[in-house]
Amino acid sequence: MEKASIKEVILAHGHENILATHKTTLEITKDTQLSKNGNCIVAVAANKSLNELSDEFRKRLRKKNSKITIIIEANGLFEELTAKGFPKLTLANTKDMVIRKSDYICDRTLAIKASKSACDLSSNLVKKLRDPKEIVRITLIIN
Repeated sequence: MEKASIKEVILAHGHENILATHKTTLEITKDTQLSKNGNCIVAVAANKSLNELSDEFRKRLRKKNSKITIIIEANGLFEELTAKGFPKLTLANTKDMVIRKSDYICDRTLAIKASKSACDLSSNLVKKLRDPKEIVRITLIIN
């Protein structure tokens, strides 16, 4: 019997320096400030970090062949991507969540082998992500 999906919702904010041009990663951070060097960051001031995700979510994400759907939403616009979990994920970082197209893993990695990176997000969504007043909702779903 299939297990029910597990969902985590992260609330964050837009920022005027969001570029979303990185070709291999996409990042959400608890930091409130952002320089133009952080071209993979798509949301700041997140209310959760990797180590604050539920134990059950983290356990399921570490299962071999686990799949995660990530939905990034701002003011009615949204983008969906998929990625994979992996047994070696530590999910220990207290500040950043990085989704990677590659299979590189460090304590900041949420998921690997992603279908999209920051540069693949629609230009309309990126415009919304550049608004500091914008609430960004990131929904993580493990099926």
